Order: sequence, then structure tokens, then C-alpha cells
Amino acid sequence: MTFLSRKKIEDFNMAKFNSDIAFTPAVKRWQEKEGSRTTYELMAKRRDWQSKITTNLLDFIAQRDSFYLATTNSNGQPYIQHRGGPKGFLKAIDEETLGFVDYAGNKQYISAGNLSENDKVHLFLMDYPNQVRIKIWGEAKIVEDNTELVNQLRDEEYKAKNERVILIKVKAWDVNCPQHIKRRFSLEEIQPEIDKLKARIVELENLLENKGSTE
Repeated sequence: MTFLSRKKIEDFNMAKFNSDIAFTPAVKRWQEKEGSRTTYELMAKRRDWQSKITTNLLDFIAQRDSFYLATTNSNGQPYIQHRGGPKGFLKAIDEETLGFVDYAGNKQYISAGNLSENDKVHLFLMDYPNQVRIKIWGEAKIVEDNTELVNQLRDEEYKAKNERVILIKVKAWDVNCPQHIKRRFSLEEIQPEIDKLKARIVELENLLENKGSTE
């Protein structure tokens, strides 16, 4: 059982926007100090962060083959883990819940251990070619020995060992600005352009060869 201090309970009760999950009183004091609080207050009133899984979010997630998962242990020590799999391995269970199969790895189980003490998680999803990042705040739970759920979420063509399922109750999500995101491309993304260049090289070589044979 997690016990909250009186101050944390008061801060929680003061929350009125979805973005307050990140914009705590301490964060808002910094925003006031640096002159950005008014802007974020207006943004929350006009277009608060979303808490439901929309079609746009689903489309974005379906194209991702990795994301970063942040957890925290009971001492407040954070940990970030890269999670990867086939494209679209993070899936929606319903309009409030995401889930993915936890594939076998190096057996450190840091994220699993952290989740046994603190269910708060943060997901960071990157689209480097289009310079888009989406941040998701949620609460996670580990589900073991549920074959039906594993079959619902796993990819039959991905041969990694399925160990368990992690479900995430989405509390808020937002699209970040593209500032400072360097464009990067995977081999899969650039292969069509490479193939075009190779084909053009072959075409030019054939032209040179034919020209040489006629001289």
C-alpha cells in the first residue's frame, strides 16, 4: 500500500487539468519564475492534454517499433528502459488502456521490480523522421499466466519469448514540439531510396558501357 503525505494529497485534490499530472505546484512555481505559467494555463484551458486513446494516437503507436519506459522504485530512483519489438507491438486494449507483451531480455527485471512498488509509468515515443514525440503518463500493472491476453497482444511472426503482459492505464498524453529533434532514419525507411540509387547507378554504368562499345 502506498501512503501519501498530507501535502501530496492536497496537491492531488487541487488538480483540475490533465496536464496537472506533470505540472505539479512545484513545476508551476518554476513556470511562474521563468515567465511561462500564463501561457501553459491558457493552453490547458483551451486544449488540455488528452486522457483517451484517440485514432491519431493509435495511428502513431501502430508505426512505432520501440519506445522508452520510465519507472521509479520506492526510494524515488528513476529508471528508463528501451522497449522494442515488431512495429505496432504496443497495442490498445480499450480507449483508456495500452498493453504489450514483455519479451524475454537480460533478466534484470528492474522495471518489473519497480512496478511492484510504484505503478506510475511514463512512455516516451519517438518518430525521428517526422520530428514528432508523444509523451504518455499512466499507471501500469503486470499480468502473468494469461494466455488469452498474450495471444491478443503478441505478434506471431516475432520469435522472442513471451514472458508476461504489461497493461498501462493512460492518465494523460501530449504531443511535444519538434524543437531539437534530429532527423534519423532506419534502414527500413531509407532502403527504397537506396534501391533507387543502385538502380540508377546500374543504368548509368550500362549507358557508359554501351557508349564505349560504339566508339
